[in-house]
This record gives sequence, structure tokens and C-alpha cells, in this order.
Amino acid sequence: MRLLIAGGGGFRVPLIYRALVSGRFSGLVSELVLHDVDPARLDAVTAVLRSMPAGAGAHLPVHATSDLSAALSGASMVFAAIRPGGTAGRVADEKVAQDLGLLGQETTGAGGISYALRTIPHMLHLARLMRECCPDAWLINFTNPAGMVTEALLPVLGDRVIGICDSAGGLVQRAARAAGVPLPEGRLDGVGYYGLNHLGWVYRLESGGRDALPGLLADAGALQSFEEGRLFPQPFLATLGLLPNEYLYYYYQRDAARRAMRAMAQTRGETIHSQQQELYPRLAAAGREAYRLWEEARLSREEGYLAEARGEGERRNEEDLAGGGYERVALAAMQALAGSGGTQLILNTRNALPVPPAPGPTDVAPAPLQPAIPGLPADAVVEVPCTVTQTGAVALPQQAPSEPQLGLLRRVKEVERFVVLAAATGNRDAAVQAFARHPLVDSADLAAKLMAGYEQAFPALGKMWEGGER
Repeated sequence: MRLLIAGGGGFRVPLIYRALVSGRFSGLVSELVLHDVDPARLDAVTAVLRSMPAGAGAHLPVHATSDLSAALSGASMVFAAIRPGGTAGRVADEKVAQDLGLLGQETTGAGGISYALRTIPHMLHLARLMRECCPDAWLINFTNPAGMVTEALLPVLGDRVIGICDSAGGLVQRAARAAGVPLPEGRLDGVGYYGLNHLGWVYRLESGGRDALPGLLADAGALQSFEEGRLFPQPFLATLGLLPNEYLYYYYQRDAARRAMRAMAQTRGETIHSQQQELYPRLAAAGREAYRLWEEARLSREEGYLAEARGEGERRNEEDLAGGGYERVALAAMQALAGSGGTQLILNTRNALPVPPAPGPTDVAPAPLQPAIPGLPADAVVEVPCTVTQTGAVALPQQAPSEPQLGLLRRVKEVERFVVLAAATGNRDAAVQAFARHPLVDSADLAAKLMAGYEQAFPALGKMWEGGER
């Protein structure tokens, strides 16, 4: 199988390669193609791959190119993790919002909307080229904001696009371990999770017919044993009756997050940008030391993740720093899509349960789609447990969210749909509406200032509206 990674100069690409040359995914891919618009980043990443310690399948051929059409030719799987504007773009996504007194975060709130507006056109270009160069290939999308990007691609690729994120699956694994609930590999039986990308909750952890979640939420010591359990006060979690995804910290603890971010000497984006500006030239020239330098940088980067939510001197757990989520989700999905047996994963896919074939005449109108998450549109992209086979990912039915959660999901989904409309059609008014309607902005005046700020930071964004709907 020929796998293309679009965004092949990305910092986390060595995680995928490392998984492909050792362990359960060894032999899954016969050729790896890396595409990136920046040849210098490709040189740095290929240097890391060449210097990686040998594994059981360490002879995986790697080809790097800046020609996207050539890269797509013959691909069976396309893994997309692109960042238009690079880390400098991330800095602006965060700073424009923060300078207006808002949360400065990459994928949540105003920064996430800006990121999506800039990214969706590039991903639509990739999807349309796939239709020409490799129409039978699957697109596994990790490009953020993953839910919005995946929803934008459905009209082009249909169900051959699946969005992935490691935060929801990692939460379930850590919570199950803390609660003493065994989770067999590739199974999510007894797990209840509903949400959108970076906005979801575990609502059930069942084992042997017993839901272990209430006991976990009541156990302050068990909650302290994993990252998400430490983010929120235990009494709050016990009252909520749910275990939130880590990104809900920015909703539930908005003021604390904003103050902590403003107190930092650099934004998260600025820290990563300066790290990569210094690191990538060193990697390209490091020879046999490139992998060691990359691994040191990876650990440092992981340690800084969600630092605004931790107390001074508080460190992340060793298992959180070890890596293994990002590539494991992607490759498990690829393996199932390639026909190596089904699996269950939390993914971003259409909120629709499978429709059983209707008996009787074939000209009868099909039954309406039923949502996996009741209360959200069946054609919307959501983040839920899915069964993945070679025919694609199918959402598993979930419990209806309670009104506070459902209300937030509906509002953020409305925002996401405004963003997709704006990016796909050049509708500036829809983009302004997205900013204004987001719960972390909630202001028409701030929305107008955000739009002006991002258009100044990204001149190409302003050009998107030329010829589009106003």
C-alpha cells in the first residue's frame, strides 16, 4: 500500500514512520510518500527518519516531493496534516484574539475559526486533486480544526474522508485505566462518548454491566492520576456527571485560561514557532544525531501542552509524554480501511446511523437518516465511537446529551457550518457570523474587529472574499 502524507514536513511525521517500521503496523505500508510545500522541512524530516534506530521493518522506502499531483498518483491512503501559513500563522491566530482580550488558542474559539478559514480552501484543493489522481483512495484527515475540515470535504469525497484526533480516544483510555475498566484493543463496548472535535464528553464507562464513571468522578485520588481528571475540580465533575475532553477547559475555566495565557512570556504558538525555526535547520544538518535532537524537542513540546491549565512546577505524566496517540489512531483506521479486520475508534464522521435496506419496491423513497447523537443534524460531522471496516467508518448510536451539553454542541455546530460556508464559497458575512456566534466571542462588535485583525494578519484571507458572497 502506498501512503501519502500531505504535510510530510510536519513535526509529528516521525511518529508515524516509527509506528510503521515496528510493532503491529509493521508491513502495513509498502511505500511512504512525503509531500510538503517547503523542501527544507522535507529535508529535515527525512534526516530524522534516516537516523531513526532500526526496527523490524526499517527498510520502508520513503520518497519526498513538493509535487502534489505526482505524490497523489497511485496512493491508496492519503494522510493529511497540513498547516497553511506554518507556525507563524498559528502565532497570528492566537495573538489577534488575545490582543482583543479573548482566548488565544489554536483550535478553539476565534483562533480556530481563523485557522479553519485559511485551511479549508487548501484541503478542498487536495480533495479535488484526489478525485483526479487517486479516486479510490481514502483521506484520513488530521488537519485541524479536524471536525470543520472533515465536514467541508464531504461534498467532494463523500464517506471516503474520515477525521481523526487523539484527544478523545486518549481521554477514554486514561479514564478507563483510572477506573479499572479493561478496554480490549480495538473495542469500545460500554464506552459512551459524544461531541464535536475538541468539544466532547465521556458519559459512560461500563464494565460487566456496571457503569464505573460515577465512581471515578467521586474519587478525587483516581481523578488526580490522569491529565483530564486534574483539569477540573472534583466536585464540579461529580455534579456534571460527565468527564470532559481537555479542550472543554477553555469553556468551563475560560477566565482562568485567559489570565494564565496572558501571564505567559510567550504564547504556545510563539514557543513552538521559535523552537521549530531553530530546530529544523539543525535536523537537516545533524546526520546520525537528527533523531535524538527531534526526540528531545518532542518531549519538550509535549511537556508544554496545555501548560496554562497546570500549576507552577506541575509536570505531565510519563505516559502522556510517551507519544503514541496520534499515529495509533491514524494507522488503526488505515489498517481497517485496508481490509485487515474491523476496529472501533472515536472519529470525526457523519452523524448518521446505517440505514437498513428497505424491503419491497426499490423506487420507494429511502428512510430519513437517523442521528447517532440525537438532537444534532444527521448530515453533520460529529466525534463519536465508530466501527471502521474496509467499507468506511460508521457511527455508533449514543445517548442524547442533556440540555446544557446539547445546547453548546448545537451552537458550536452552527458556528462550524458558518465557517465551512465562508471558506467554501467566499462568503465574508458567514465568516463574521461565525466569530459573532461562537460562545467564546459572543459579540458582533468583537467579531468585526476579529475579522479585520485576521484580514490584516493574512492578506490572502481578504482576497478569499473577492468574487464570493458578501
